[in-house]
Amino acid sequence: MAVEKYLKPEVINQIKRLDLRAQFVVKGFLHGLHASPYHGFSVEFSEHRKYTAGDDPKDIDWQVYAKTDKYYTKKFEAETNITGYLVMDLSQSMGYTYRQELTKFDYGICLAAALAYLMISQQDPVGLITFNEKVRSSLAPRSKRTQLGNVLSLLSRLKPDGQTDFAHSVGQISSMLKHRSLLMIFSDLLFDEESTINSLYRLKHGGHDVILFHILDHAEVHFPFSGICQLRDPETNEEIKVDADGFRTEYIKRVKDFREGLAQKSRQSGIDYVALDTSMQFDKALIEYLHSRKMRF
Repeated sequence: MAVEKYLKPEVINQIKRLDLRAQFVVKGFLHGLHASPYHGFSVEFSEHRKYTAGDDPKDIDWQVYAKTDKYYTKKFEAETNITGYLVMDLSQSMGYTYRQELTKFDYGICLAAALAYLMISQQDPVGLITFNEKVRSSLAPRSKRTQLGNVLSLLSRLKPDGQTDFAHSVGQISSMLKHRSLLMIFSDLLFDEESTINSLYRLKHGGHDVILFHILDHAEVHFPFSGICQLRDPETNEEIKVDADGFRTEYIKRVKDFREGLAQKSRQSGIDYVALDTSMQFDKALIEYLHSRKMRF
């Protein structure tokens, strides 16, 4: 029964569409993520250089010394393979869109598919974790080419539903990780800022590299409404009426302050924060981000 469900024509077409978008995004940019943040954590031998004062004597290559009567040290470089996890927020609020082609959830899936393709092309293992109130599913990291099909198949079947407990879910994720990993989180972060940041701090302090893709709908950033509007919380269904024209300036300032606060606190703890809205071409946004990341390592 599961096989029949997964092989429905609409599922196959969705996987093909995601795969094409992923290939388009990463074409010509397959090394953007490949600089390891773990210098000294997992290393491989690179080359020799002359020993100089201050070098660690333990790095001296004594076999070279025996042949040349000169001191040379082994120069090491960080191993480039990293284990990545795509971490998808499944909460109902991610299904929101206002006059955009993609919902926040669809936008996140496109980014995740592209990054999965990128990592597997580099032979880096990548897995997938989904959450809302708790972790809902997980796919163990693999680097084989067949893993891309596994990731895309799961991504294409996901639907946003329910409320979110970000802190609890991140705590679960942290306990699942046995090795240092790259966590690529896709969320609208429509929950308490302090608990969000504290949760991410714990991941970072656990030695993990964290990239936070903060995805909002264009309307959530720019508030293009007018007159008396009835706004509804997609997770609690709570509704309020507001005078959009009178509320716009304050609302936009709050969103701006919220994003800037997250960006600042993320930078302070070494977390990559990427602010996105669904009106941005996700391929350009991703390439710009990867380029900026590459320049830092």
